[in-house]
Amino acid sequence: MDKYLFYGMTGNKMCFNHILLNALDLVDNGVEAKIIFEGESVKLVSVFEEEKNTLYLKAKERGLIAGICLACSKVMGVFEKNSGYGLPMLGDMSGHAGMRPFTREGYLVISM
Repeated sequence: MDKYLFYGMTGNKMCFNHILLNALDLVDNGVEAKIIFEGESVKLVSVFEEEKNTLYLKAKERGLIAGICLACSKVMGVFEKNSGYGLPMLGDMSGHAGMRPFTREGYLVISM
């Protein structure tokens, strides 16, 4: 079975919406997909929560969001908010969300 990890780096909302669309489409078609908010994208979590973004909420509900980068959340000033959304804060790579745990499980990483 194919497995994809979307490693979102950009803080661009439109770009991240495409990550959500692709992950949901893959899962709807029998392919495993996960999403990590890393880099500037950590600022989008609260935006998506506050606007009740349907794609984000669907991905969250279906367990597609693997987590949010702990270090970037702190640097970007959104750690407190991000910690309250019920998503894992990932910091296995010097405080950042590493790819290695997913590549070990056979995920192909797509960084956007």
